[in-house]
Amino acid sequence: MKRYLYLSILLSLWVAPSQAAEYSVTQGDVITVEAPLSDTKPSLSCFGRKWPVKALGQHRWRGWIGVDLKKKPGNYNIRWQQGGQLLARDRLHVNKGNFRISRISVKQNMAVFDKKTLQRIRREVKALKATYSEPVKADIDLVMHFKPVDGIESTPFGAQRYVNGEPRSPHSGIDIAVPAGTPIRLPLAGSVLLVADMYLNGKTIAIGHGNGLVSVYSHMESTAVHKGQWVKTGEIIGKVGATGRATGPHLHWGVRFYNARVNPASLLDDQAGL
Repeated sequence: MKRYLYLSILLSLWVAPSQAAEYSVTQGDVITVEAPLSDTKPSLSCFGRKWPVKALGQHRWRGWIGVDLKKKPGNYNIRWQQGGQLLARDRLHVNKGNFRISRISVKQNMAVFDKKTLQRIRREVKALKATYSEPVKADIDLVMHFKPVDGIESTPFGAQRYVNGEPRSPHSGIDIAVPAGTPIRLPLAGSVLLVADMYLNGKTIAIGHGNGLVSVYSHMESTAVHKGQWVKTGEIIGKVGATGRATGPHLHWGVRFYNARVNPASLLDDQAGL
């Protein structure tokens, strides 16, 4: 009798995983996933790490997963859990991105670097990369409400870059060409993590939004914020320029999501597309 009672208690505590959902995403995109679960906040994991989750009400939960620009195409598991208990296992199919070729010509000192310049570049890159893992105490929806500037997309996300005919790393942001001096509005509130004048990126700002999301704005003519400042959605953070390695005035807008290089456009409101 005790044995049957024990089994009954175990069965009552066990919650069967819900039917698997199927998602499809392109390399470099952020995808939103949802699941009907219990009232207790679950954890969401994919690609061997956890991702942010927020309650929608009525036992539903929403999460965001970032797919790096170079994530290998294929099928991956999405796991919703509470502690060690699996609540649901969904499937994510990563598709290969169709990225274009981008070729630019610049002065020799912006393509080939002496030892001193190379050391400076490495220091600056290290400082910028450090912001990608800097914690920010904020828990807002991961949505870019609008583009930081309205202009022509001169170089799209993921483009394979060639500088003076030599291959470089793929383009990890979006370049938007607009006149110099155009105000740049912050698409999502956050904390200023870095304000720097970099050799290649020019005047650059990094903003931490919380939940592992960091946005970067480069080649600016001037900056209007300081490190540690909290900036509200829509506030002006600086003006467009052509500083650093740039062939003309434009804004480089990049986003990292727990270090994944992701397309800023995949975070835009439906009404705010490029």
